[in-house]
Amino acid sequence: MLAFRIALRYLFSKKSTNAINIISWVSMLGMAVGAMALIVVLSVFNGFEGLVLSLYNSFYPDIEIIAAKGKTFEQNPEWYQKVVHLHSVQAVSQTLEENVYLEYGDQAALGTVKGVDAHYNDVTTVKDYVRQGRFLLRDSAMNYAVIGANLAIPMNVNIERGLEPLRLTVPRKGVKSAFIPEDAFITLQAMPSGIFSIQQEFDSKYVFVSLAFAKELLGDENRISAYEIKLNPGTDPKDAQQQIAALTGKDFQVKTRIEQKAEMYRVMLIERWVTTAILGFIILIISFNIIGSLTMLVLEKSRDISILKAMGADSRLISRIYLLNGLLASLFGAAVGLLLGYGICLLQMKFHFLKLSGGGGSSFVIDYYPVSLQWADPLVAASIILLVSLLAAYFPSRKAGQSEMNFK
Repeated sequence: MLAFRIALRYLFSKKSTNAINIISWVSMLGMAVGAMALIVVLSVFNGFEGLVLSLYNSFYPDIEIIAAKGKTFEQNPEWYQKVVHLHSVQAVSQTLEENVYLEYGDQAALGTVKGVDAHYNDVTTVKDYVRQGRFLLRDSAMNYAVIGANLAIPMNVNIERGLEPLRLTVPRKGVKSAFIPEDAFITLQAMPSGIFSIQQEFDSKYVFVSLAFAKELLGDENRISAYEIKLNPGTDPKDAQQQIAALTGKDFQVKTRIEQKAEMYRVMLIERWVTTAILGFIILIISFNIIGSLTMLVLEKSRDISILKAMGADSRLISRIYLLNGLLASLFGAAVGLLLGYGICLLQMKFHFLKLSGGGGSSFVIDYYPVSLQWADPLVAASIILLVSLLAAYFPSRKAGQSEMNFK
């Protein structure tokens, strides 16, 4: 308690040398700026991470069942019904994917056709990202297609006109050579009914059609690419994965959403740690001001140190005083910085005043920096600042404890 009271008095008392006051306040200001930057950057990173995950989560199901070998597999009604009736399962959709050659008018492109059944909209939220038209794949008279924006725009797909069909072509299964080249391919037509825009990876690749249309195009009525599963709210994906894997056997892979895009999640985690490390290094550089201010304070207070030692204070008490002085300066600045950082984040969340380049005309899904405040961020920031402050204050405080008596 004595060491704390003396350290607090030294922190806010006026020093005889004005430079020491300036360096002391600069060190606190530096810590405030560093803490503020740490909170703001981590919160913006959380915002982008949450946004990206929400976009991917709209396309990828909670659980996916695919073949352990090969691209497609025979439908299995026996364990399919068992999976559907699991307590943890809310909905199951059958899907079929294949690369396809697309033609619309005089334009052409390569893409991936994805045939989905009537339960697909119960498993994903892709239909919520249809920007033009609607998510219609089949009616009693015609087949339809929903096209990614990055495919539709270069091909000049016109939803409103509704006169030009989209032609989809794939190699005919089992045909290695044909006297007439056209006999080696299957071409079917579907009318464009909607254009979706989720994320560039999907927008530039996928064309949604009905599962029946995809099977007819690929020439196989009994094979699919995956069972996509929506879990009931509150279900642990790992538990559901184990239950489903026990039913499907070793010939199938059962993947959670994270495992479906494991590389992306790994990259995002690495980016987060690298960002935190860089900001921590910046705070370490800022902490050199603490070393400077404490060293100068020790020189100025050398007579006070001698008086304290003459009154019976040992080296440990002297070191503790200056260590606490450095910590208090850092933590005071950090507290101000954390409050400022939270204030900026709350204002951004409410008013969106920090815009992304391009503003409203940007092709990105939002035109402002997304922000998400998480309870762990201030703990991370405080831990980094506390560790750096301890390292910065240790050597000057140790030097103070070893000072000889000087009553001049």
